[in-house]
Amino acid sequence: MSTPTSDAARMAEFYGQLDLQGMAPLWESLHTLVPKSPTTPVQVAHWDYDNVVRPRLMEAGRLITAKQAERRVLILENPGLRGKASITHSLYAGLQLILPGEVAPAHRHTQCALRFIVEGNGAYTAVAGERTTMHPGDFVLTPNWTWHDHGNDSKEPMVWLDGLDIPLVQFLDAGFAETGDTDSQSLSRPEGDASARYAGNLLPIDWKPDTKNSPVLNYPYVRTRESLETVSRNGEVDAFHGHKLRYVNPATGGSPMPTIGTFIQMLPAGFQSRWYRSTDSTVYSVVEGTGESTIGGRKITWKPRDIFVAPSWAWQEHCSEGGAILFSFSDRPVQQALGLWREERSVD
Repeated sequence: MSTPTSDAARMAEFYGQLDLQGMAPLWESLHTLVPKSPTTPVQVAHWDYDNVVRPRLMEAGRLITAKQAERRVLILENPGLRGKASITHSLYAGLQLILPGEVAPAHRHTQCALRFIVEGNGAYTAVAGERTTMHPGDFVLTPNWTWHDHGNDSKEPMVWLDGLDIPLVQFLDAGFAETGDTDSQSLSRPEGDASARYAGNLLPIDWKPDTKNSPVLNYPYVRTRESLETVSRNGEVDAFHGHKLRYVNPATGGSPMPTIGTFIQMLPAGFQSRWYRSTDSTVYSVVEGTGESTIGGRKITWKPRDIFVAPSWAWQEHCSEGGAILFSFSDRPVQQALGLWREERSVD
C-alpha cells in the first residue's frame, strides 16, 4: 500500500519529467487559464498632466530632439505591467512632444495608431501623402502601414496622446517597421482632401475601401463637440454614460481602426453615473471639465488633460459637478469580432 509520502514523491518525479519534456499538467493551472470571470494584472492608474507629466515632457524636450529620438514620447506604463511598455494588456499609450520648428521623421509600421491632441495649435501630421493641422481635442488617425511624419510650424509646444495596438501586434509576432528616406514625406493631396471625400456623409461613387481603417484622417473636435451639444439638448441622459458617442469608419459604420475603438462622452453638470463594467480595459483622456471616477474601489479626481485607465471588468462610476467631456479608447473592436466582449450594468 502506498503512503502519502510515496505518492507525493511519485507525483513530484512525474512533474519533473513533464517539465524536462516540454509539458505541464493542466489540472494545476486550469483555474487560472479558464477563470470564472476576468482576472488581470492591469491596475487602475491616473496620470496628472499639469503637475507631473508635462514638466517631464518639457525636460525631455531640453534633453533630446525629436529627430534624435525619432519619436519623443513618454510611455504611460500601467503599474501592474511595468517594463512592458503597456497601459493595458493589448494597448500602448504615450504622450508625444513636438517643439516649434521640429520634425518627427517619416516612418511606417504595422501597428495602428491614434493621436488625440492634448495641447497646442497649428502643428501637423502627414499621413499617406496628406497633411492635417491639429488642434486640442482632435482625433487623428494613422492607419497601419501608412507613412507618417509630424512637424510643428507654430510657436508653441504641441503634445498629443498616442494610442497604439503595440502589445497586441507583439503578442501575434506580426510587427514590421520602416524608416523613410527623408524626414518629411512627399505630399500628393491638399489638406482637407480626405475630409471632403469621406467625412461629409458622402463617398466617391466608385471608391471601395482596401483596408479596415477609416479613410478619414482627422475627426475635428469642433465637430465632435457640436454633436455632443446637439445630442445633449435633444436626447435623454444615459444613466451609465451621460451622452456617449463612438467614432466610426464612414465606409463601414464600424470602428475607425480594426483593433482600437474610440469614444467621446459628455457628463452633464451634476451628473452621477450608475455602476458599469465591461471586458475592455479603457484609457480615458479628460478634454474639458473636472470630476471624479471610482474604478475598482479606487477614487480618482481628474481635471483637463489628465489620463486614467479602467481595467477589464472593474466596476466604475463617473461624476462631474460642473460638467465634463472625456475621450476614451479600448480594444473593444477586437473583443467584439471574437465574440468575447461583455458589459454589465448595475440594477440597483
